[in-house]
Amino acid sequence: MHTKEQKLAAFSRVLDIMDELREKCPWDRKQTLETLRHLTIEETYELSDAIVQNNPSELKKEIGDVFLHLVFYAKIASEQNMFDICDVLDALSDKLISRHPHIYGDAVANTEEEVRENWEQLKLKEGNKSVLSGVAKGTPSIVKAYRMQEKAAQVGFDWETPEQVWAKVYEELDEFKQEIQQNNKSAAQDELGDLFFALINVARKYQLNPDDGLEHTNQKFQNRFMYIESQLQTNQQQFSELNLEQLDHYWNEAKSKGI
Repeated sequence: MHTKEQKLAAFSRVLDIMDELREKCPWDRKQTLETLRHLTIEETYELSDAIVQNNPSELKKEIGDVFLHLVFYAKIASEQNMFDICDVLDALSDKLISRHPHIYGDAVANTEEEVRENWEQLKLKEGNKSVLSGVAKGTPSIVKAYRMQEKAAQVGFDWETPEQVWAKVYEELDEFKQEIQQNNKSAAQDELGDLFFALINVARKYQLNPDDGLEHTNQKFQNRFMYIESQLQTNQQQFSELNLEQLDHYWNEAKSKGI
């Protein structure tokens, strides 16, 4: 691994390149905070994919792409006399120190849970109006539900046992089935949301990440479905020529091959 001096030199090089690109490249010169925003979201999802795929070379690349965007935002902000990268990093360091009084102060936190509880109380003292205010509105729904439940639990608003959460899942499932049977789509939509929320609570209770679980399932489905497509192409077949049982044969074949 590199020394601290090498890391600082690498960071300095990125800042120098950013300055040069902002001055000389027509595309980089044209960018604003607003034009970069959707690109940053895209890069963040690509970083997430690299993590899920456990691909170190892609992970390094995608971290770099996200890092570039952060440097770019700070550069634009400095041009508008708002702040610069030094202000960003100093503010980050100050926040890390203030949020870790068990390391930099007299507070005591011997477990991860105690650290999280302290964290939420500190944020309220800093001016957050709600424990839930740290969850961004644009966060994907599954992640948002998990984070809201997690934050609420950190201040004591939580089921005491996993069995209570399971009971809630069964309750919500029954209510969802009832609305489906009555063909009440509006109410069924609400109950479906309640059911998802309860299932996410179960995942949290067992320290499972529902977004990770669903994404792995998405990947499995994609890989196995693409295997079916490849077999159809090899055998010069069309989906319309096969029934579900025949297609399921290819699906199970993919599973047996560890796909």
